[in-house]
Amino acid sequence: MAKAKTVWYCTSCGNEYPQFLGRCPACGEWNTMKEMTVEPKKAPATTGVRSVGKGGTESRKPLKLKEIDYSRESRVSLGLEEVDRLLGGGIVPGSLVLIGGEPGIGKSTLSLQIPLCCKHLRTLYVTGEESARQVKMRAARLEAGATDTDNIGIFCETLIDNVIAEATESRPELMIVDSVQTMYTDSIDSTPGSVSQIKEVAAMLLRFAKETGVPVILIGHITKDGYIAGPKILEHIVDVVLQFEGENRGAYRILRSIKNRFGSTSEIAVFEMTGEGLREVKNPSELLIPMHEAGLSGTAICASLDGSRPLLFEVQALVASAVYGTAQRSGTGFDLRRLNMLLAVLERRAGFHLAQKDVFLNMAGGLKVSDPAADLAVICAVLSSNFDFAIPGDACFAGEVGLSGEIRPVSQCERRIQEAARLGFKKIYVSAFEKSLPKADGITVVKVADVPEFVKKLFK
Repeated sequence: MAKAKTVWYCTSCGNEYPQFLGRCPACGEWNTMKEMTVEPKKAPATTGVRSVGKGGTESRKPLKLKEIDYSRESRVSLGLEEVDRLLGGGIVPGSLVLIGGEPGIGKSTLSLQIPLCCKHLRTLYVTGEESARQVKMRAARLEAGATDTDNIGIFCETLIDNVIAEATESRPELMIVDSVQTMYTDSIDSTPGSVSQIKEVAAMLLRFAKETGVPVILIGHITKDGYIAGPKILEHIVDVVLQFEGENRGAYRILRSIKNRFGSTSEIAVFEMTGEGLREVKNPSELLIPMHEAGLSGTAICASLDGSRPLLFEVQALVASAVYGTAQRSGTGFDLRRLNMLLAVLERRAGFHLAQKDVFLNMAGGLKVSDPAADLAVICAVLSSNFDFAIPGDACFAGEVGLSGEIRPVSQCERRIQEAARLGFKKIYVSAFEKSLPKADGITVVKVADVPEFVKKLFK
C-alpha cells in the first residue's frame, strides 16, 4: 500500500514543492510555505481503456466548437438588486461564489439576507459556526416574519461529505456554506482550516456545483494582510470572488468584485449596516458629498468612476507648517507616492513651495481611491487648505495630472458630467483635451490644459 507523502504548499501562489523553501521560486514571497499531506491515488486496474463514469456510462467526449450551444446562460436573481448587478445580472447556475471579509464585517448577515430576499428559491443554508437557534434569532432580527419562512433549510454540519450527501438528496436551488474554513473531510488527515482541507473542500463543492447545476456561495475569512485565508488556489478554483470591505465601526460596507468569470470585475455594491441588516445604497454619491457647513477650506469634490458607476465624493486636505523640521506626508485612502508626485508637480510646474509644510490627505467615507481622475481634486484641496480659500460647493473636478503639469483626459468623462449635473453641481473642471463632450443641462464644463491655467481659473 502506498504511503501518504508530505509536500510544501505556497499560500501566495499555490505552487507545491517536495521540501521546505524559505522563498517561493514562483512568486518570490518569503515564509509562505505550509506543510500538507497528500493522499496517494489508486492506480487504475487496466490501461488503454477509456474510463467509465458513474452508472457504467462512457465518459464525455470532446465537442467541436460549432456544435456547442453558446446561447446566453440563464441567470437566477438573488433578490438583492445591487448583488445581482455585481454578479453581472444574477447568479449563474452551477457557479461557485466566494465572499471574503474581516470578522464582524457582515458576511454572515449578507449570506442569510440573500435567501430571505429570494423566497422563490429553495435554499440549503449550511452553518459550521452557529447553531440553528442562533441562525433563527438573526433571521428574526433581519426581517419581520422571517421565522415563518419555509424556503430555507438550516443544516448545522462541518463534515463536507454529509453536506454534499444532504444537498444531493434534497436538491436545493441554492446552497450557502458559512464558512469554508470550518468544513473538513475525513479523507484528509489534518485539522479543519488547514491548507489541504480547504483545497479539498473547495474542489468537492466545485464538483457538486458543476454536476448538479446548483449555485454555491462560500463564506471565507481573510488574513491580517487582507487576503482570503487558505491557499491562493482557492481563489483560482471558484468562479466569482467578492470582497466585503469597510470599517467595523462605520455604517457603510462595500462589496467589491475581485474575480468574475461571468461579468465585469470593475463593479462595487454599497450597503449600509442597520439594526435590521444590510440596506442597499442605490446612489452612494449622496452619502459621500460634504456633510459640513459651506465655506470651509481644504475640501474639493471629485467626480470619480468605480467600474461603470459614477461616484462623487469629498477629498479633504490639511496643510500646516512643519513643527519638527521634517515635513510629514499622510494619505488615507490615497496612494502616498502619488500624493508626493502631485506635490512635486505643484512646486516644480506651478511654483508653490510646500516642501516645509505638513500635508494630510483623506478620502471621505473611508474610500480607497485608485482612479487617476482624483488628481485634480487632490491638488485643489491642497491649494485650498494652503491659502485658506474655500472652494465653491457647487464645483467638482475630474482630471489626471501628468509630470509636466498637463491635465490629461479621463475615461468616460461624459458619465461623470451627467452624474454631477444630476446631483445639482453647477460647474465641473475637466481636461482641455477631452473630445466630444455632451451638453448637460444646468452645469458648466470648464476645460483646463495645465496646472497653472487651472489655478488661475479657480483662484481668480
